[in-house]
This record gives sequence, C-alpha cells and structure tokens, in this order.
Amino acid sequence: MSDISKPAPHPSPLTQPYWDGAAQGVLRVQQCAACGKLRHYPRYLCDGCHSFDVTWKDCSGRGTVHSWMVAHHAFHPGFKEDLPYTLVVVEMEEGVRALGRFIGEAPRIDMPVVIRFTAGADGFALPAFTPVVPDA
Repeated sequence: MSDISKPAPHPSPLTQPYWDGAAQGVLRVQQCAACGKLRHYPRYLCDGCHSFDVTWKDCSGRGTVHSWMVAHHAFHPGFKEDLPYTLVVVEMEEGVRALGRFIGEAPRIDMPVVIRFTAGADGFALPAFTPVVPDA
C-alpha cells in the first residue's frame, strides 16, 4: 500500500453545488437562467448567450458511452495502485457529457450506462459509470 494519498477536490463557490449533488448521489449541472442551455463542467459564463445567470439541474444519471480509454500510467502517484483503470466520457440523456471511471467488464461505444458515485479522497463522492442491466 502506498503512503501517497490521492488528490482531493477543492470546491469553490462555482463548483460547490456540483459537489453537494455528488454527495447526494446526483449529477448536478448548471443551466443558464437566461436561455436554458445546460453546461457541464461548471463555468461562469454561458457559451450560448453569454449570460452570467445560472441555476442548477439534477440529471437523470442515465447516458451512453461516447468514448473510453484505459489508463496504464498514473497521472498522479496516488493512483498508481489502481492501474490499469478505464475512464469513460458519457453522453448524458440531458445532452451534456460527463467523465468518470467505468466499473464493469469492458465498455463499448453507445453502451447504456448509469452514474454511481464512489468514495474518493477526503470523503468526496466521485463519478463512476456502470452498465445498465436490462430488465429480465
């Protein structure tokens, strides 16, 4: 076991609603209060209408795999023991994309997935995606 800990997020006033949602097991994204456009990751300015006015929307948590990759080299020493791990970019039902670990055998493009939040450094909930299990 390594003595090196994983880096923890540093919430700011801009990102705190996202982290509050994650702690509740919900993907929370920004919605422009002027034009309604959703955006993720949090930003100060709407790229649709340039408004600074924002609200927050809870997403369904469902989406499909847009792309994926397997990490064989740790970007931080705290992740070395996790190698290899798979990261997926998911097209959420609401139209935004989210990044997270993939938990399962092997992802494929357009695979239906659902978000789950797993325990990360300092107790922060981090996004992970699992395949949708079809109804039997």
